[in-house]
Amino acid sequence: MSWVVLVISGVLEAVWATALGRSEGFSRLTPSIVFGVALVASMAGLAYAMRDLPTGTAYAVWVGIGAALTVTYAMVTGTEAVSLLKIGLILVIVGAVVGLKLAH
Repeated sequence: MSWVVLVISGVLEAVWATALGRSEGFSRLTPSIVFGVALVASMAGLAYAMRDLPTGTAYAVWVGIGAALTVTYAMVTGTEAVSLLKIGLILVIVGAVVGLKLAH
């Protein structure tokens, strides 16, 4: 169960990171609210998962999922340039996350 919660928390990290960028310094209400809700839920999920998982592993997986999804979303929506190098590096991050799960 901790791994499922951790993955969901990683997805929520991507949500709050994207919302933070769209909030324009917290000057836009809706993205600011999405940021706050997603941030609290993401941190709560990370804290829950860390009850059963080692801190280093949980944090690395959480950050890896969040980072990979954030940059992937930005490339899909056109707010960040797409390149084969970026795609390859995202796949390395995903591979590392999977590796951490398998090593656990």
